[in-house]
Amino acid sequence: MIVMLVLTGLLINGHGSSQSLPASDISKAAPSQAPLRQNIITSNQKDRSQDETSTPVRLNMATPTPALKEDHPTKTADVTQTPTETNQEVHTGIIAVQDDDLRDTGTLFLSIDEDGYKHLFAYHPQTLPYTRLTNGSWDDIHPSIDSSGTLLAFSSNRNGYWDIYVMDLNTGTAFQITDTPEYDGAPSWSPDSSWLVYESYSTIEAIDTTNINDPLLVQDLDIFIRQVDLEQPQTTDPVRLTDHPGVDFAPAWSPTGRKIAFASARSGQSDIWMADLDRIDDRFINISQNPGAFEAYPAWSQDGNSLSWTSKANGNQDIYVYDFRDDLPHAKIIGTGSRPVWSPDGSTLVTSLLTPNRTYITGYSTDSDGLALPPIPITGSLAGITWSRFQIPDPLPDVLEQIAISNPNPSWFVKLENNQGSPGERRLVVPILDVEAPYPMLQDMVNESFIALRQSLMARIGWDYLSSLENAYVPLTSPLSPGMLEDWLYTGRAYTLNPAVVNAGWMVVMREDFGSETYWRIFLRARFQDGSQGMPLHELPWDLYSRYSGDPRTYEHGGAPASIIPPGYWVDFTDLAASKGWERLPALSTWRSAITSARFNEFVLTDGLDWYSAMLEIYPPEALNLHDQSIQ
Repeated sequence: MIVMLVLTGLLINGHGSSQSLPASDISKAAPSQAPLRQNIITSNQKDRSQDETSTPVRLNMATPTPALKEDHPTKTADVTQTPTETNQEVHTGIIAVQDDDLRDTGTLFLSIDEDGYKHLFAYHPQTLPYTRLTNGSWDDIHPSIDSSGTLLAFSSNRNGYWDIYVMDLNTGTAFQITDTPEYDGAPSWSPDSSWLVYESYSTIEAIDTTNINDPLLVQDLDIFIRQVDLEQPQTTDPVRLTDHPGVDFAPAWSPTGRKIAFASARSGQSDIWMADLDRIDDRFINISQNPGAFEAYPAWSQDGNSLSWTSKANGNQDIYVYDFRDDLPHAKIIGTGSRPVWSPDGSTLVTSLLTPNRTYITGYSTDSDGLALPPIPITGSLAGITWSRFQIPDPLPDVLEQIAISNPNPSWFVKLENNQGSPGERRLVVPILDVEAPYPMLQDMVNESFIALRQSLMARIGWDYLSSLENAYVPLTSPLSPGMLEDWLYTGRAYTLNPAVVNAGWMVVMREDFGSETYWRIFLRARFQDGSQGMPLHELPWDLYSRYSGDPRTYEHGGAPASIIPPGYWVDFTDLAASKGWERLPALSTWRSAITSARFNEFVLTDGLDWYSAMLEIYPPEALNLHDQSIQ
C-alpha cells in the first residue's frame, strides 16, 4: 500500500466538490476577465485633464485566480496570482503614451468579452478608462459610430436573434433596426448617418447543375443596405447589395458616400472588394488580390483616401494600407494586427494584436514607421472596434451611468475540498459527475470552471457536448502517446474533447498559425439552426482528416482547407473556453504525420503554473522522479 501511494502520489476524493448543481447554485467564479470591472469612469469624474497624468491602474494579467470558497473557513487558502504567457500587467485605466497625436482624438468603442458575454465599452488610452455601455446575459458586438459621434450601431442577440441596433449616446436608448430570425451583423454607417450597410445570413437561389430548372435555396452571407429612421425603426425594407454564392461580409462605407468596401470569397479566397454605388455594370472590383491570404475587416480613413484591412498568411496577421491617391496604387504592410480602425485625423491606426491565448490593442503611425501605441493587454477577446472624433457625453445619461458602475456577477468560483491529512496537504483530484471519460476527474482548483463552461456551452449550442470527453485527468500509470510524456492531462488541469463529432459534422477546426507554431480554433454546430444559437462561419475550416484521402500532398501538409464553408450556425468553443480560463496548446512538431500530435482538442487551465509546478500540486517529488526514470 505504501508503494502504491508513492506511485500514484495523490489522494482521490470519492465525494468530490464538483457535483452537478442547478444553474442557480453554480459557483459564480471570478472569471479571468475581471480587471475590466476595476476602472469604470463615472459622472463624478468631471475633470479628465487630471486623468491624463494619473497613475495607471495595473492588474496582473495572469489567467486570474478565481475567488475562493472553502468548505472549512478556518483553513487559509494558499492561492496566489501568478503571471502567464506574457508576464505583463494590464493597463485598465489611463496609460502614458509618448505619441501626443493620440491626445484629444475622441473615443474608441470596443466589444470585449466578459466571462462569456461580449459587451460594449468606451475607451481612450490617455483620457478615458474602460467605460461599460452595455451589460446583460447576451452579446453586443461589431460597434460602428456615426459621423456625429452620437449614434452607435451594433449587432446584438439580446432579443434571442442577431439583429442590428442603434444606441443614442445622448439618451442611452437602443433602437432595434432589423427584426429577422437570420443573423444580421457588422453594421457600418453612411457619411450622412441615414443608412446602414451590414452583413446578413440570407437565403439565395443557387443553380443545381443536375437540374437547371429547379434552383436550390441556400443560405449565404451577403451585404444589405437599410435606411435608418429612429422615429419609425423597422419600417424600411433592406436593399440587397450582393448575391454571390461566395460569402460577402464585413462591409465598410466610404466617407465619400459612393463606395463600400467588403470582404468576399467570390474569387475562391477571401479578398477585399469594393462596390461602386454609381455603377451598375462592373460594380465590384477586387482591391487586394493577394493569392494564398485570408483578407477581411476593411476600414476607411476619415478622408476616404486610404483603405486598410487584415491579411492572414504564412503564420502572420498583418495590416495592409491601400492609398488611392498613388499613381500606381498598391497595398503596403504597416504592422501586425487585426481589425484596424483609423484615428479621426488619419495619423494613427489602432488594431487588435492576437497571440494564441491573449488579445492586445496597439497602434501604428501612418506618417512614419513605428508604434503610436504600445501593446496593451485587454481582458477578453475583441469582437469589433470603432473610433469617433468626439468624446462621450459627460455626465453620461442615467441609464448608461447605471450600466457603467455595475459589476456583472462572475459565473464561477473555486470551492476547495478539505485536503487536511493529505501528505503535504496537496490538492485533490475530484470527480466531475455525469461525465464519461477514462478517468472523469479534474484537479480541485479547476473543476468548478469546467462545470461553468459546460453549463454555458449547453445554453449556447443546445446539447451537452462536454458530457463525454476523450480524456480528463490521466494518472501517471497510464502512459500517453509518444511526445506527450509531460502532457497537462497528468496534472488534472486539462481535458481533451471527444473528436468523434468531427466526422459527424458537429465540429469544425480552424487552423491558426502564429509564426512557426500552429494552434486550432474549435467551432461546434448549434442544435437549433433557426438563428437563435451561434453565428455563421466566415472562413474555411481545416480538414485534418483529409490526410487519409490518399493524396500525398494532403498527407504531407497534415490535411487541407475544406472545399466549402460549412453552412449553418456555429459556436466558437475556443473563445468560450478562454472566458473561463481554459487555454489551447500548440500542436507538436510531428502533427502533420501523427494526428494525435495536433492537440487540437486539448485545453488547459494553468493558473500561471509550469507543468512541473502543477504536478507538484498533486504529486510528491518522489513520484515525479520515478516517472522521469521510467521514460528514460
